[in-house]
Amino acid sequence: MKKDIHPQYHPVVFVDMTTGSRFVTRSTKTSDKKEEIDGVEHNVISIGITSASHPFFTGQKQFVDTEGRIDKFQKRFGAVRRVGKPKIG
Repeated sequence: MKKDIHPQYHPVVFVDMTTGSRFVTRSTKTSDKKEEIDGVEHNVISIGITSASHPFFTGQKQFVDTEGRIDKFQKRFGAVRRVGKPKIG
């Protein structure tokens, strides 16, 4: 193997913001927040969705979001008006 071409791996703990579940692993990602686990300093990285909170893995039928689907649609496309077909002739 060539030297100095591989990324540096660091001990990391990923924290699910929804459930608080923690996943201790290694990653190239770092953060300013640190936490000591079993005498080893880990970078703490917060994640919005993991296997502990995703509907596919939890078996929930529907993902509950903070904003309704219709409200999101109205916010994105509410001001857009449909233009009629041009008249020929």
